[in-house]
Amino acid sequence: MKIGIVGLGLIGGSLAIDFKKQGHQIWGVSRKESTCKTALEKGIVDYVSTELSSLNSAEVIFICTPIAKIAPTLESLVPHLDPQAIVTDVGSVKQPIVEACQPLWANFIGGHPMAGTTESGINAAVSNLFQGAAYVFTPQSNSPQITEKLAILQQLASSLGAKPFICSPEVHDRSVAWISHLPVMVSASLVAACLGEDDPDVLALAQELASSGFRDTSRVGAGNPELGTMMAEYNSESLLRSLYAYRDNLDQIISLIETQNWQALSKLLADNYQARPYYLN
Repeated sequence: MKIGIVGLGLIGGSLAIDFKKQGHQIWGVSRKESTCKTALEKGIVDYVSTELSSLNSAEVIFICTPIAKIAPTLESLVPHLDPQAIVTDVGSVKQPIVEACQPLWANFIGGHPMAGTTESGINAAVSNLFQGAAYVFTPQSNSPQITEKLAILQQLASSLGAKPFICSPEVHDRSVAWISHLPVMVSASLVAACLGEDDPDVLALAQELASSGFRDTSRVGAGNPELGTMMAEYNSESLLRSLYAYRDNLDQIISLIETQNWQALSKLLADNYQARPYYLN
């Protein structure tokens, strides 16, 4: 299969690596000549260009640009597409993307591989990034044509070792607000709160003592700032809903500590301990 990948960063590059290993022909597109050169030198792609027109015979195209550039990229890509080409994206927000892209191309199906690292760029691309990860698709139609295209995308996701899921864009965005976008904001606020310590000696010692607990809790908040900002901008309604709920729960914990209600606090922590495994697949 001839697969086009627009945007050869962490996600796009990692998709290219794994699909190329499977024998697919990979055509990459990047706006940067330096990225194109690196992709070829590393053997990540078979062919690469700065021009979207190079994808005129691609069967499946993954748009792996930042969220804000997905719809404009598709709009520029449409004149060059084969009529049967499937186009998908990898954005972490789906409703605004699907609403913008579906009218542009009937064979567009929103996608979101739930995988990544704190690194970015072509040099961060790795093999097996999607192994064991959820890969969500958000088709807006159940027509025979879309069902057929969706099956192809599901098979490709499965070939990466990922677990395909199907849902509406709205359900996707509310779900990821809880388990992806909220943790980013909570994690970022943790670091910001620590930096608010006004005693330099306490802050310096805290930084020296920080270990696995702080590292794990703060990791997602230290990722790509552009991505975190776009999560908030494009999924603000669902993210605010989850942030308000989180604030209410944090206020509850503060109240239990202020009133020294250790029994209630112990129960709350025990309930959370029992619930956590259901979120870990």
